Amino acid sequence: MATLTYQGHGSFRLQSANGYTIYVDPYAGEGYDAPGDLILVTHQHHDHNQISLCARKPDCLIATETDALKDGIHQKLLFGAVTVEAVQASNKNHQPDQCVGYIITIDSVSLYAAGDTSTTEQMQEMSALQLDYALLPCDGIYNMDLEEAAACAVLIGAKNNIPIHLKPGALFDRSRAESWTAPNRIVIEPGQTIELVHS
Repeated sequence: MATLTYQGHGSFRLQSANGYTIYVDPYAGEGYDAPGDLILVTHQHHDHNQISLCARKPDCLIATETDALKDGIHQKLLFGAVTVEAVQASNKNHQPDQCVGYIITIDSVSLYAAGDTSTTEQMQEMSALQLDYALLPCDGIYNMDLEEAAACAVLIGAKNNIPIHLKPGALFDRSRAESWTAPNRIVIEPGQTIELVHS
């Protein structure tokens, strides 16, 4: 069964049942010791691209927004049994031609890693994907606030919603996480691992 380990801020690690390890937006916290097969970076702000933190297998691949967005077209990337599809990400602090989100499919579980974003047009199409998980930023300063992020969760329609990127300069803010009104909310603290379930 695939797992998700939350490191804090916007950083997390995915591992498949056979040990394939993916780091997403490495920056903060602990849990970078498992040798990575793939590192995904949504954009080049310093709090999302600290790939040097990650232990890496000799053949570890790194994919960034420049790989995922070519000539204005969001790419679908295949890494063995893992599928990574780039999607829109933008707001007043993040230009749409320099940022992406990712829809990652690992062990049949689909997960939306939104990166740094506010509401996008593409979110209106995501309910058809019947995603298992959505990780949404909601600091209200560099990204959307809790209210907008909850509305996005409804729009996207994932079966489970996880708040991340809750407070600039902090790994986590439990009070903000618990006040988020998104449906089927899962609150994960830094260092916590959950099993990912496809339903």
